[in-house]
Amino acid sequence: METGNLIGYQYKEARGNGFRAIDPSTGNQLPGDFYTADSADVDSALNLAEKAAAIYRYVDKKTKAAFLRSIAEGITNIGDELVERAMAETGLPQARLQGERGRTTGQLNMFADLVEEGSWVEAVIDNALPDRQPAARPDIRKMLIPVGPVVVFGASNFPLAFSVAGGDTASALAAGCPVIVKVHPAHPGTSALVAEAIKKAAQKHELPEGVFSILYDNGYTIGEALVKHPKTKIVTFTGSFKGGTALLKMAQQRDQPIPVFAEMGSVNPVILLPDALESRYNQIAEQYASSITLGAGQFCTNPGLLIAMKSSGLEKFKKALGDALAKINSSTMLTPGICKNYSALSAEMLAEQGVSIIGKGNLNNDKANQAQPIVATVSASSFLVNPKLKEEVFGPYSLLVEADFEVQLQQVLDDLQGQLTASIVADDTDLVKYKSLIQGITSIAGRVMLNNVPTGVEVLQAMQHGGPFPATSDSRFTSVGTGAIKRFVRPVSWQNWSNDLLPDELKNGNPLKIWRLVDNKMSKE
Repeated sequence: METGNLIGYQYKEARGNGFRAIDPSTGNQLPGDFYTADSADVDSALNLAEKAAAIYRYVDKKTKAAFLRSIAEGITNIGDELVERAMAETGLPQARLQGERGRTTGQLNMFADLVEEGSWVEAVIDNALPDRQPAARPDIRKMLIPVGPVVVFGASNFPLAFSVAGGDTASALAAGCPVIVKVHPAHPGTSALVAEAIKKAAQKHELPEGVFSILYDNGYTIGEALVKHPKTKIVTFTGSFKGGTALLKMAQQRDQPIPVFAEMGSVNPVILLPDALESRYNQIAEQYASSITLGAGQFCTNPGLLIAMKSSGLEKFKKALGDALAKINSSTMLTPGICKNYSALSAEMLAEQGVSIIGKGNLNNDKANQAQPIVATVSASSFLVNPKLKEEVFGPYSLLVEADFEVQLQQVLDDLQGQLTASIVADDTDLVKYKSLIQGITSIAGRVMLNNVPTGVEVLQAMQHGGPFPATSDSRFTSVGTGAIKRFVRPVSWQNWSNDLLPDELKNGNPLKIWRLVDNKMSKE
């Protein structure tokens, strides 16, 4: 495996400290030496990116779309080697990674289609009115333009879909922004393979050298340098609240503050209403036992908090959930550090006053870094006075909060901070009886579900993956779906420019459908 730092298109002789990936299922090191970047590498990557930005923003949409499709094709052409390396570096099963590879290539192709169609730039033309009284109106035209170099932090839990060629990279490149990826140290080999596919795609389409770079770091130094570098214009991050807020603080303390689009986790509350529990407690228990333990619970949308009112249906559900959990084996977590944190945090939660265990999964002692599934319960009164219980436990853990009555259940919801998702499990009678409670759920979450588990994020135009702080740093944007492109652009107006000097999207006679103001009403032509 080729190693080093990929700056632009070239692997260079490494100057930094070496490290190797670890197979989390065994604890053993994997083949391949990778070297940490230094400040000179950061400068080189961002100097190249700044030069590339001045060129890449003007590359025609067909070339950009072809570039994205070539990346997807290149990732597919890596074949089994990519999935096998990702399995070795993450402990994730083959089927999961094959699906994630499909999601990665699918979203690249989705953004290619978006770029080629073109209307995402939101071009608007207000023609001049020279005869308007008392003053003539000038010709004004507006569209979205790329902001500049984007730093992407690879995520630990998605080695493909939220990593080197993941949604952040795909949407930034689609917007016309060069990308520098700070590789997650847990899967450097997987990242190197994907980076090579991007490098080849950029060369194929004769794009400027700095349109894409990756940097390795087995700590925090390079990430901090990238955020603080004056030529970085935007940062994206998927990870912990602690990590995300640290990046936000760095970005705001710069001489020129920049946006950080950080996804920082969520407990994803699930409200279980009485009639639904009474009529189908077994089905709901099986459904949520699977969702809580999916991928060892290492999803940002893991249902970490269940909320219900005391009832006979709830008691049946608790027993069914405990029974379902007992049939599920532990899974390998992504890294030894993540496993250690899960064990410590789950133990701390279980030690809190009033918390008791509903059920546990089977612990496999034959493999390293195993996460034992756990579901616990606590009264709403204890939950409301204990801030610790509201924290996310990253892994296959969930807490059931038992309210005495509807008002107390509402108090629990009101006490929660912003979430990526919120789910309602209800029958028709519940939907009528608890209408007010249900209607208020959008105030705390970016995606709300009825009778669906939160795990599983579809890559679609209608997807919103982002919620009120602290789930994300800016709830107006999504990191999944076509709307993700809006993070990397800003609007600019052109006033009284001749047609030949305007961007193509704003020229008269452009075949792209654009908005015009006609008789004080917006119309699309």
